[in-house]
Amino acid sequence: MGLSFHRNPDGTTTGRNDSSGFTVTNADPEEVKRRVYEDAGWEYHPPPPPVPPGHHRFTLVDDAFDAADCDDPRYASLQENPPEGCRPATWGRFALKCERPGATLLDAVADTVAEIRREHGVVMNSLGVEKPGEWSGEGRDGYQGEIVAHLLLAAVYRARLVGCGRRPLVRLLDATGIQ
Repeated sequence: MGLSFHRNPDGTTTGRNDSSGFTVTNADPEEVKRRVYEDAGWEYHPPPPPVPPGHHRFTLVDDAFDAADCDDPRYASLQENPPEGCRPATWGRFALKCERPGATLLDAVADTVAEIRREHGVVMNSLGVEKPGEWSGEGRDGYQGEIVAHLLLAAVYRARLVGCGRRPLVRLLDATGIQ
């Protein structure tokens, strides 16, 4: 079974359940999603309300190759005392769903990752983006920003695994001319 959704040039959204052939188009993308999910027999969960100005919503995941399940002792203090605005979640691995302040999404993610590392000794290395090559959504504080943060966290984690430290990574960033 496959469900697909497409944003049309006129601003409407079309959703389709490939199994039943059910197709619907509407100006409200959430209404399209709700109706397609209903046709598929799936439970629909509306999106959460927007975060307050200056806050960002994201999920941090310990996606290390040796990551254990949520009952692993290395997560005990984080489970009991997560950063303010975060709550433990299970994504097949230990995760935190967060709504945190920051001037940008990257600021909020960086501050949260640093706090977790400093106070709990755990380095969260993913935002749980499954297909980072899919580049869609809003700018730096939306889904595109999540992809950037996810790729940076994954790069740092993997660089550490091959023995690459901070200086070569910063040197590479500086070499790109990023301002």
